[in-house]
Amino acid sequence: MKAMIKSVRIFFWIGCLHVFVGGLINVGEEVKSPESLADLNRNWPSWRGPLANGVSPHADPPVKWSESSNVRWKLPLPGKGHSTPIIFGDKVFVTAAIPVGDTLPPVFDNAPGVHDSVPVTHRHQFVLYAINRADGKIAWQAKAREEFPHEGGHTTGSLASNSPVTDGNLVYAMFGSRGLYAYDFTGKLIWQKDLGRMHTLHSHGEGSSPVISGDDLIVVWDHEAAGESYLFTFNKKTGEQRLKIARDEKTAWATPIVIEHQGVKQVVTSATKRIRSYNLKTGELIWEAGGLSQNVVSSPVSAFGMVFAGSSYDRQSMFGIRLDGAKGDITGTSNIAWQLSRSTPYVSSPLLYDDTLYFIRHNQNILSRMEPVSGKFRGEAIRLEGIREYIFASPIGAAGRIYIPARDGVTVVLSHDRMNAQLASNKLEDAFSASPAAVDGELYLRGENYLYCISEPKK
Repeated sequence: MKAMIKSVRIFFWIGCLHVFVGGLINVGEEVKSPESLADLNRNWPSWRGPLANGVSPHADPPVKWSESSNVRWKLPLPGKGHSTPIIFGDKVFVTAAIPVGDTLPPVFDNAPGVHDSVPVTHRHQFVLYAINRADGKIAWQAKAREEFPHEGGHTTGSLASNSPVTDGNLVYAMFGSRGLYAYDFTGKLIWQKDLGRMHTLHSHGEGSSPVISGDDLIVVWDHEAAGESYLFTFNKKTGEQRLKIARDEKTAWATPIVIEHQGVKQVVTSATKRIRSYNLKTGELIWEAGGLSQNVVSSPVSAFGMVFAGSSYDRQSMFGIRLDGAKGDITGTSNIAWQLSRSTPYVSSPLLYDDTLYFIRHNQNILSRMEPVSGKFRGEAIRLEGIREYIFASPIGAAGRIYIPARDGVTVVLSHDRMNAQLASNKLEDAFSASPAAVDGELYLRGENYLYCISEPKK
């Protein structure tokens, strides 16, 4: 009975928050796994989890761990990737870019303004792995493509930063300039698409992840080639292109979200020139607003009939947008409920947990807490003790706790309440740029070298 009441409460709040779950699709009878639609909340099917806000409503991972405690398994991953692992049923899916063959003469990036760039010295295989949750063994791997990359990327980046997504039936792996691929749960290739070649700002790599809504697979394709930025939608079953919407944009790394407001599904995209909302069915531009910085990486979140978006590169900017009455250019109108010019996120995306919006200041070890509707801060910002390096990963929430990994191998755990006490500072011998994922009693951390499954031993 308690479990039933808990489930009812969860779905009540989902409805009240007006969150359309981009990663949770009405899969219906086509799902061949044992999970039902209700059980999708118990998985982590996309980059920001089952609710597209960083929260796992059923997970209860450990609070404390180390290399010698509460690590169920630790899998060495060949190559590199900053994509978040996704979890469905008994499998973990993760992408990687693996250098192969002889070392070749280095090819340096030559984009305007390039800096902190890594030269390309090898051909790479772009691979999707399926890993058994129980023992950490690789069940299968699918090589999507092998080629010599045309850009090397940032020193802290990777060539496999787009996270995969699943509807419980197929797994979709996005490798950007290397293509978009759909696999079944045995590793069989169902369809693929070549979307062309991206030329990113400063040659700093690619990163926007695909999103699923209903039968649509949605991809944002923003880069430096003039007149070649688009929003694509594809039939997720066949790969048939539905929409190709031209965008006056430059490079952005933000992943879109799908929301539903007043019966209309909207695709919301954050980017340098505009945050925009499109009618998912027709492709019509519904509303747009300027005001973010350049180099938009942080993805928006939505609840309470609002959208929240932020960025921080050449300047800091974050705002809350009221959806009621939003039409056309809403820059400077009453639809902009509040706006910030400090403490805003750069690489990591906000966590929207119940009635609190959490976000990292730039890439620093400073966490802000906000009342999302009013835009008022809840107390002073919190310094995350134990973290000494950049934070690129996005915070996630589970079991009344907040998990924040950093590039020095430390993951800080906080309580999710008005006090937000620091519960633990857990160190592993790796560096974490990928955002974590939580399912059941497990936390998955993808580092530069290993994929960790953090779980308490069964009693």
